[in-house]
Amino acid sequence: MPPSVRAAASWSWRLLAITGALIVIGYLAVVFKTIVVPVAIALMLTVLLTPVVRFFETRLRFSRALACAAALIGLVVLVLALVAAAGGSIASGFADLKDQAQEGFDQFMDWLRTGPLNLDANDITRYVNTLTKSLSSNTSTWVSGALGAAVTVGHVAAGTLIALFCTFFFLHDGRTIWGWVVGLLPVRSRDRVHQAGRRGIVTLAAYTRTQILVAFVDAVGIGLGAFILRVPLALPLAILVFVGSFVPIVGAVVTGAVAVAVALVANGWVSALVMLGVVLLVQQIEGHVLQPFLMGHAVSLHPVAVLLSVAAASFVGGIVGALFAVPLVAVLNTVTLYLHGHDKFPELGTDDHLTIRGRDTAADDVDAARIPPMVARAERDLPRGTAGPDRGESPDAPSVDGGTTTS
Repeated sequence: MPPSVRAAASWSWRLLAITGALIVIGYLAVVFKTIVVPVAIALMLTVLLTPVVRFFETRLRFSRALACAAALIGLVVLVLALVAAAGGSIASGFADLKDQAQEGFDQFMDWLRTGPLNLDANDITRYVNTLTKSLSSNTSTWVSGALGAAVTVGHVAAGTLIALFCTFFFLHDGRTIWGWVVGLLPVRSRDRVHQAGRRGIVTLAAYTRTQILVAFVDAVGIGLGAFILRVPLALPLAILVFVGSFVPIVGAVVTGAVAVAVALVANGWVSALVMLGVVLLVQQIEGHVLQPFLMGHAVSLHPVAVLLSVAAASFVGGIVGALFAVPLVAVLNTVTLYLHGHDKFPELGTDDHLTIRGRDTAADDVDAARIPPMVARAERDLPRGTAGPDRGESPDAPSVDGGTTTS
């Protein structure tokens, strides 16, 4: 068999094995998304709130538990305040928007009658009746959709509780939990995995903070444009843009389209065109200024890699997959590069070691490298209370009860 064919076969079965493992992992992540997604959100919240916890501990002299609780409660209060402000704005502006939407619909019906289509009242009534019958015939579909939405709301509530619970303990006992995970690995691999994990966390923190900054700039730009144009619901639109900006590519397009649609319904075509110009201007600033300088430095991913990862994750996990695609690929890229000898963060060094079951990971690694595998297995197989010749004792050394011990 030619060497090229054998090499191709070796690569092929390994790639098939890796692909199969990734498919199984992706399938399990989708099946257990009610648990996986809250834990992933908890990790992002942990890297975001860690500086806040450190501030409470060093400046305000809080205990660790109190600092973690204060940071988490502050985040919840901030989110509830944003929701309350958006809800109040929606409640005050919805009535005006409803009247304007009704007026716009009447103008559209007049255009159908007097415009180039030249439809009479009977044609319009027939089309409306057909649409009404179509909606009434799909009542079961609407009911099942409503039940599905109710189940989704229940999952969101359960996921929120899981995320908050995990965030608190990740902040409070994160190093202990990570030490337990690393302790499950072989001794020789523990320190390298720990150092790779440190760099992955730094990458995740850089992505989270940078994405918050980019989303804030988008929200302020589009929200300010809507406020200047006197578009109703400017604050809810800004909050919607802020949340949607966390989904790369797709989120900016969808939230921008919503802002333009609200401007069209409320103020007409001219306002909608100006709002479209504002949305395009903000997105161009984000795409050509913020993303290359900030996000490119934070995650070191090419735009093609971002696009392909978002597309693949969207196909597998929908909106949730698109939300976590970029941070997941960025962390995997950093960890893989470190394990292959390319350190993106050499300033972190390798002095930070975990203590697992009372021993340092670096000391465990040195001991494992010092003891040959066959000797280590032989010592492990010796009965309790037995001393081997490698420990400086004779094979027939006296035992505690006066007898002799045979090796």
